Amino acid sequence: MLDALRLSLNATAVFDFVIYILVATLLFALFQFVYTRMTPHQEFKLIRANNPAAAIALGGALIGFALPAGNIITNSVSVLDVVVWVFIAAGVQLLVFIATSLVVKNLSTRIANGEYAAAIYTASVAVSVGFLNAACMTPSA
Repeated sequence: MLDALRLSLNATAVFDFVIYILVATLLFALFQFVYTRMTPHQEFKLIRANNPAAAIALGGALIGFALPAGNIITNSVSVLDVVVWVFIAAGVQLLVFIATSLVVKNLSTRIANGEYAAAIYTASVAVSVGFLNAACMTPSA
């Protein structure tokens, strides 16, 4: 048992984990920063004011980003590979918000006003596209 643990936790594996989790965390924070600056409503201000619609919509976008990002990390060949493909995943998620805003009129205002229907639909689209995005970002055979 100790030998198996020593084999699993070799210095290279631990170093790689630390690098990948740091890069993933940084990319996640960067996506969240860009996303919350791109949307007309102020997510964190609304969340601090206990607006569940803002939390639902932002949460869906974050999950929709994390799904393909996780798949990318799993299938990546390098940290650079992760960064490039995660930027593509982030771009898709940003486009999802733009497209959803075209379908749901006054989306940001509706989220700011606490409308659950708009937030749930926005989150659902973001997560659904996140799943599709993740499935499309697999290595070719």
